[in-house]
Amino acid sequence: MSAPLELSLVIPVYNERENLPVLVEEIERALAGWVGVGMGEARYEIVAVDDGSTDGSLDVLKAMKREHSEIHIVAFAANAGQTAAFAAGFGAARGRVIVTLDADLQNDPADIPALLAELEQSGAAAVAGYRVNRRDSGWKRLQSRIANGVRNRLNRETIRDTGCSLKAFRAEVLRTLPMFNGMHRFLPTLVRMQGGRVTEVPVHHRPRRFGKTKYGMWNRVFRALVDALAVRWMQRRAVRYRVREELP
Repeated sequence: MSAPLELSLVIPVYNERENLPVLVEEIERALAGWVGVGMGEARYEIVAVDDGSTDGSLDVLKAMKREHSEIHIVAFAANAGQTAAFAAGFGAARGRVIVTLDADLQNDPADIPALLAELEQSGAAAVAGYRVNRRDSGWKRLQSRIANGVRNRLNRETIRDTGCSLKAFRAEVLRTLPMFNGMHRFLPTLVRMQGGRVTEVPVHHRPRRFGKTKYGMWNRVFRALVDALAVRWMQRRAVRYRVREELP
């Protein structure tokens, strides 16, 4: 009997053809001999969601799938954005644990086992990575710091790095979250709104080797304000109650 499919890595892909072979190789190395959460030896899948790439990324994924059966491809008909890619990946994922990361190699797959270990040991619903020694320009770091501050201030949060995609979740928690544009920036807050506990661990950050960044001032700061206001509205309107007892 084969080991259970315990882990799904959900990775949005938009014009990252040069990064993909390196990423899959690094994931394979990071998870060699991986022990699943409470399950012993376990298998994993890579759910790569192609978000309407125009640089041949989908062709690269299809070619790699012939040698890597763990790759599960979801291909959009047109570019729909990172939130849509995460949502589609969550829907396609089969593992009991879901890890999210970017395809641009700035997230280090070698950090995944630490997130999984924290998820198991803490019993939390989610573990958020926060980047140490950011390998970005000073201007980009400033934009991220402002956006992170806006989100935390408006949503009364303390998440160190809301913009870091490297996170681990229990799958059943993710599937109860509301879906809206910009959701991927607020996953820890949404988990907490549902009563789940979130912990944080430091992760590495690397400079981009290939391709171009997809985010500028609008994405990081102004969208942070608009989306944080939407989440603040949800926090105020959330239904809250505790059941004292139930007699069937």
